[in-house]
Amino acid sequence: MTYCVAIHTDAGLVFLADSRTNAGVDHISTFRKLTVFEREGERVLVLMTSGNLSISQSVVSDLSEGVTETEGLWAARNMFEAARIVGEAVRRVHAREIAALRAHDVDFNISLILGGQIGGERCRLFQIYPAGNFIEASEAASYFQIGESKYGKPILDRVIDRRTPLDGAAKCALTSMDSTLRSNISVGLPLDLLVYEADSLRVTHFSLIRDQNPYFRMLSSTWGERLKQVFSAMPNPVWGDAESALSLSSGTAQPVRVTPAAQPAAGPQPVPTPAAAPPPAASPPAIQRAAGDTPATTPGQPSMPE
Repeated sequence: MTYCVAIHTDAGLVFLADSRTNAGVDHISTFRKLTVFEREGERVLVLMTSGNLSISQSVVSDLSEGVTETEGLWAARNMFEAARIVGEAVRRVHAREIAALRAHDVDFNISLILGGQIGGERCRLFQIYPAGNFIEASEAASYFQIGESKYGKPILDRVIDRRTPLDGAAKCALTSMDSTLRSNISVGLPLDLLVYEADSLRVTHFSLIRDQNPYFRMLSSTWGERLKQVFSAMPNPVWGDAESALSLSSGTAQPVRVTPAAQPAAGPQPVPTPAAAPPPAASPPAIQRAAGDTPATTPGQPSMPE
C-alpha cells in the first residue's frame, strides 16, 4: 500500500509520498511514487500514484516514454488539460490490461494526484480516479490524500487552510505521514518531499527523507511527547455532578441492557399422557365347512380327527 498527500495553499504546493510497496507481509519492496515533469521557467508538474504498482508504472510510462516536448504533458496548455491527459492515459492502460486482469481476478486499482503550474496560470491541484475522471482542490478542500489516508487525516483537518505558509504545510504533511507510519506497516520510508513556491516555475525544495533524517526524527519524537503532555494536562472527567463545567453526567439516561430470560415456575411437572395403544389386529375370518367335509392336509402329514 502507500500514502501520498498534497496540500494547496496560497503560497504554493507541498507533495509528500512514501515508497513502500508490498505483496504480503513477507514481500516488501521500495518503489518511489512521485514523478516530476519540469521545464524550468515554463512548467512544473508533480504526479503521485497509489494502488496496483504495475498499473501505476504503466500509466507513468505511457505519459513519459517516447513522448516529445510537443506532446502529452509537455504540450498541455494549462493544468486542467494536463489532468485530462493523465486521465486519458489511465483509460488507455485500462483498455489494454483489463481483460487480463479480470482473467486473474485482479482489480484495476489506481489513484493519482497531479499538481503544479504552467506558465502564467495559477497553481492547481487535482485528484484522478481509476475511471480517468478527476476533481480539483478548492478553497474549502485544499488537500488531497491517496492510499492509507485515514491515519493522517485528523491533523490536516485541524491545521491546514489556504493561508498556511509553505513551511507550515510541509511540517503538517510530515506529521500526517508520521501518524500513518506509526499505525500502518504497509507505509514506509524513504519519503519524497517536494515543495513548490507559487510562480517560481521550478522545484523550490526537495528532500529524500530516510530513517536517520534529523528533522524527521525530531518531529516524530516531539509530536509524540507533546501529545502525551497535552493529554496529561487536560482535566479528567467529573462523574455524578451535573452542575460541574467538566461533568460527563447525562442525567437519567441509561445504557441498553440485556436481562436473562425468566426461569420456569416451581412445582410438580405435568405427567405426560401415554400414547394410545394401537387397536388389535383383526382376526382372519373362520372357514365354514359343510358336514362331512374333510379338512385339507399337507402331503406327508396324517390328518387329525376333529
